[in-house]
Amino acid sequence: MRLVTIRVDGGTRAGRVEGEQILELPHTDIGALLADVGIDGAATVEPVGAHALADADLAPVVPRPSKIFCLGLNYAGHIRETGREVPRYPTLFAKFPEALVGPRDPIVLPDESDRCDWEVELALVIGRPVRRVSVEDAGAAIAGYTICNDVTMRDWQQRTLQWLQGKTWERSTPLGPTLVTPDELDPGVDLALRCEVDGEVMQDGRTSDLVFGPAECVAYISTIVTLQPGDVISTGTPSGIGDARTPPIYLRPGQVVRTVVEGIGELVNRCVTDGDER
Repeated sequence: MRLVTIRVDGGTRAGRVEGEQILELPHTDIGALLADVGIDGAATVEPVGAHALADADLAPVVPRPSKIFCLGLNYAGHIRETGREVPRYPTLFAKFPEALVGPRDPIVLPDESDRCDWEVELALVIGRPVRRVSVEDAGAAIAGYTICNDVTMRDWQQRTLQWLQGKTWERSTPLGPTLVTPDELDPGVDLALRCEVDGEVMQDGRTSDLVFGPAECVAYISTIVTLQPGDVISTGTPSGIGDARTPPIYLRPGQVVRTVVEGIGELVNRCVTDGDER
């Protein structure tokens, strides 16, 4: 099953993709749908309308999750390119919902940064409340998988040892296009990830390079805090970031970033200046 959040008159609605149609559901978004009926119930909710998939205005797959956790330094190749050691524990940071944009929305490059970088990532969405879950049982808490582009302002990230200030700029983080449930996307399968900027491949990795897999991430984070339906965990990026290149390369206004995860789809986002969005 594939689920989306679409923009409609007056707000957003959850949708279930069936063929070339989106069946509009009576919930404001996927997070609300999961909180109400869970991932199993999502397959049987009666639709209240229908939209052509090709014409739909897709919002972030979960527009306002209560929590967005992200992992840094979670691909072996990316760890090598940054000159770091393999971490003993997951390296966690957070984003806030204001950072999220849809799969076709612009990425806003802030006036205050000239070192904006791309990061294609496999993300997961929590389907039920979970606390202190084991790695063996964590998979049952995952509603499905989606794509995150963890666009990072490297100059702000590197101002201090804490990364948050470089990671959660408003309207900078595409999330989507769909939530693909585990029955359609086996997390144990080695998936390809790719990021292109103006058609040039910048990242070309595989999930077999992950240090901590999705279930390990859920187990670790749920030890700290209860994860709720609709919460997002973005599992880290493979090698190929702009900041690690010689010379470094960063995003510029007008460029188009395409991020792809095998079995899920793609995000295609044009970079704009902060002033264009005011």
